[in-house]
Amino acid sequence: MSEAEGFLIKLTSRQFEIIDIVKKHAPITGDQIAEMLNLTRPTIRADLSLLVMLDYIDAKPKVGYFLGKRSISENEDKKTGLLNTKVGDVHSVPVIVRETTTIHDAVVSIFLENVGHLIVTDEEGRLAGIVSRKDLLKVTLGNATASTMPVSFIMTRRPQVITVSPEDSVLDAARKIIAHQVDSLPVVVPAPSGVEGECSVVGRISKTNIIKMLLDTIAEE
Repeated sequence: MSEAEGFLIKLTSRQFEIIDIVKKHAPITGDQIAEMLNLTRPTIRADLSLLVMLDYIDAKPKVGYFLGKRSISENEDKKTGLLNTKVGDVHSVPVIVRETTTIHDAVVSIFLENVGHLIVTDEEGRLAGIVSRKDLLKVTLGNATASTMPVSFIMTRRPQVITVSPEDSVLDAARKIIAHQVDSLPVVVPAPSGVEGECSVVGRISKTNIIKMLLDTIAEE
């Protein structure tokens, strides 16, 4: 939706297509744009004129069409928005088990919730560790008594767990996920106890959260 001389103008799907073509191929002539749309130049003449008037695209004689100031500004705004998005804006509800949860119950939880990791906390909700599908698979294979063991026996303990805070950027979370080759990260805040190193779990950010955020941003274009 654009505003020109006091009127709101809603762009058509074809006009959005033209902006997208110019974004990807500028400088590009009107004939080339029409060819990519499988249309004739006269058919899109009014579209081109409107987009130039609204400053979504611009044109130079003998050069062609390129992005206008409005499109460039909107692209920069979206890029800035992505870079400034905080983990707290997109994280999901954590899938938590207690330290005393049996491996059998942890296996049930990890498949019912369809996640790659379970976050392990103590009775006060403080982060104690994390247990993955691989951890559970390794301990249960060929071990008939493993199902009754508590997850605390096999979890990766808190000092080795990679975490993020709600105030961290999603970009930083993505970098940690890639660097440590994990599917998700616990989102934590300092524990009410005030003890250094103790933290409470408030969420979970995963590859899925990040991809969904990117897809939602693209869908707005």
